[in-house]
Amino acid sequence: MRKLMYGVGLALLIGYQSPDVLGQSASPDWQIVGQNINPANYYGITVANGMIGLVSSPEPMKVKDVVLNGAFDTYGRGRVSNILKVFNFVNMNLDVDGSRLGPKDIANYRQTLDMQKAALTTTFDYKDKVGVRQTVMALRHLPYSALTMVEITARKDCEISPMSVIETPENLKEVKNFYAEIDRSHVTIRLLTSVAKSPSGRHTVAASNSFIFEEPHGQEPDVIHEDWDYNMHLAKFKKRLKAGETYRFSIVGSVSSTAHTADPHNEAERLTIFAALERTERLLMRHNAEWAKLWRSDIVIEGDPDAQRAVRSALYHLYSFAREGQAYSLSPMGLSGLGYNGHVFWDTELWMYPPLLTLKPEMARSLLEYRFERMQMAKQNAFSHGYAGVMFPWESDADGQEATPVWALTGPFQHHITGCVGWAFWKYYQVTKDKEWLRTRGYPMLKEVADFWASRVEREGPGNYHINNVIGANEWQENIDDNAFTNGMAKTSLQYASQAAQELGITPNPDWKTVADNIPILKFPDGTTKENRTYDGVTIKQADVNLLAYPLTVITDPALIRKDLTYYEPRYSPEGPAMGWSVLATLNARLGNTDKAYDWFVKSYKPNEVPPFGVLAETAGGTNPYFATGAGGMLQAVLNGFGGIEITDSGITQLKTKLPKKWKSLTIKGVGPQAKTVQAQ
Repeated sequence: MRKLMYGVGLALLIGYQSPDVLGQSASPDWQIVGQNINPANYYGITVANGMIGLVSSPEPMKVKDVVLNGAFDTYGRGRVSNILKVFNFVNMNLDVDGSRLGPKDIANYRQTLDMQKAALTTTFDYKDKVGVRQTVMALRHLPYSALTMVEITARKDCEISPMSVIETPENLKEVKNFYAEIDRSHVTIRLLTSVAKSPSGRHTVAASNSFIFEEPHGQEPDVIHEDWDYNMHLAKFKKRLKAGETYRFSIVGSVSSTAHTADPHNEAERLTIFAALERTERLLMRHNAEWAKLWRSDIVIEGDPDAQRAVRSALYHLYSFAREGQAYSLSPMGLSGLGYNGHVFWDTELWMYPPLLTLKPEMARSLLEYRFERMQMAKQNAFSHGYAGVMFPWESDADGQEATPVWALTGPFQHHITGCVGWAFWKYYQVTKDKEWLRTRGYPMLKEVADFWASRVEREGPGNYHINNVIGANEWQENIDDNAFTNGMAKTSLQYASQAAQELGITPNPDWKTVADNIPILKFPDGTTKENRTYDGVTIKQADVNLLAYPLTVITDPALIRKDLTYYEPRYSPEGPAMGWSVLATLNARLGNTDKAYDWFVKSYKPNEVPPFGVLAETAGGTNPYFATGAGGMLQAVLNGFGGIEITDSGITQLKTKLPKKWKSLTIKGVGPQAKTVQAQ
């Protein structure tokens, strides 16, 4: 056994156990329970705080992945930047009477997520010797820190040896491991730390943890450090328990990188020390208080327990993956893993952002700030393609450069995303009426978006300002001309840019209106909207034309909306992503087709749930959860469909709608900047 002194990371153990959290006192409406867990068919659930994501594992006392927001490097798939898998500083081992427990030795294995407190509790029995309860959470008030609480109850006299482990994923290199004890008169802080380089050496990543015990200073167990190899080291202690005795301790840890601070090694250790000296009770108090604030904005469905669980799970995940006061956006999979390389797509602005804008405008603002801070890169992208203004990448990484693998044509051609960004910026102003933000953020963005579209169109006379050679929302049709959604979003964002200028007393560029007025929305002879110039009725991947009626308002005539729905609904592929069905649900709800809307709503989530927690996959039968894009779409079906919420120049208004037969009531709490309660009947 070698004891090496190298790098540090973040994770620490804290000594007080809250009966409320450990006892999982939440009502069933707030719980997601995993039982009869099959490791071969297991899709983890995530506890996250908008910065770090901890993905559950079927193995006792383990987590599958630790994801750190904002840290990217070039490695793996596609020769492009990927979000980094960082040190697993939450894993633990447990020896009982000298034997390491594992999946084959345990019984009554159960995992329960308390969505109200964003805490995952795992319970199990080891032979006839001990019962274990472990609760893990990503601390909401400490963005880079996580807390683990452990409670071990002896069934018979035994000796336990818990271990806090830091493991290094294969993508990190030049690993250095450290252990240190900092003695003070009232406490000893034990720091287990790892530091490494990202695959290309671009970033340094660090993580750290420390045991904190309930016993008075000087009576804590002795801690031993073991450094087995460069990819794993641990700190452990031993404790003899008598039958019936319960022993409690906690672990809190932190992680950082040079994407977040110049000195992540010292930062991780400082954050761990801070959390250790806060102690468990204070950490829990502040964490729970922050989640209580988040849940002031909630959706309550009476009469349909399954819909209530699914909707609250979707809200929980969006709240977990985002946070206010920063400039990070949302990947389609949030912080639930490395899906889609952690890149940012239109999924954010069109699908996940609208529910957050309605319920948490301050959180939605962070997503816009991500785009605003990357405007210069978007200007360079437009310049490189021969256009003016900003051209946002289809897949955006930490720097905002195009990060789509070169074999995917969506990168060079899916231009509607630039309109989606502009659309989202105006929507924020409609909700908040924040003129200072409009002056410094909203209008500067919308002006550049409008300049892009004015340069992008090919001007061939009145009514013939074509947008050729694009990929629309239906990605199965490549390099087509005058795509319905692309043209509709261009028209809309040009109009919004003119409105933004007028709000600030600025004369808008008259060319923006000229361009908007002359971009065509193509029609079939019977008046049905045509998806693109050469569209011939083939199966589509997802919503495109129907997006012109919602969330856009390019088509407002109910008769035309029905006509487009009648034509395109049977053309949706059953293999399409979840959010397509949510558009059909929203539109049908607004048209009064409540039964049909409810069927589409259920289809937007139920077939995509995977065991054991019902987390959402991208498609029915998919295996790449958690699909936060689908969660955002499903929430829009509830908020903007059945709930009738509409974002207009007058702010947040409500359309008259009807609830599904099963629903006795729909209450939407914390709507808009005034945090109003909206009732739908």
